[in-house]
Amino acid sequence: MKTLTAGSPAPEFSLLDQDGNTISLADFKGKKILFYFYPKAMTPGCTVQAQGLRDIKESLDALNIVVLGVSIDPVKRLGKFIERDNLNFTLLSDEDHTVAEQFGVWGEKKFMGKTYDGLHRISFLIDENGTIEHVFNKFKTKDHHEVVLSYFQGNA
Repeated sequence: MKTLTAGSPAPEFSLLDQDGNTISLADFKGKKILFYFYPKAMTPGCTVQAQGLRDIKESLDALNIVVLGVSIDPVKRLGKFIERDNLNFTLLSDEDHTVAEQFGVWGEKKFMGKTYDGLHRISFLIDENGTIEHVFNKFKTKDHHEVVLSYFQGNA
């Protein structure tokens, strides 16, 4: 697994959102994007992470940052996740993990003694020109939103 780093161009993507609409990187020219990968909708860790981002969305809006969550869940499950947890940002379905592979977040994982391929929990800040500005890969699900906000407070 070779994860993209700061300074790399973000791969162009087109994915379906929770409503079945096609969303592309080009849709966000002139805005920063917090492009965060999470393993599976409605699981405990992913729920805590999403709720944290939901709760700071106003602060992110003020900084002109769009939040896009990406998982390998089908579109239908994403809609249920948004509804259940009152999420106020877009979730994208990467069922065949093509975009995850382009960003270098699909690879070997270990859980309870088993090894398998899966989605790694990594977030990318993509700048207004489509370049990766920062990679968030050292955080706990419960403090992801705090790590993101503190980055902006230090780089405002």
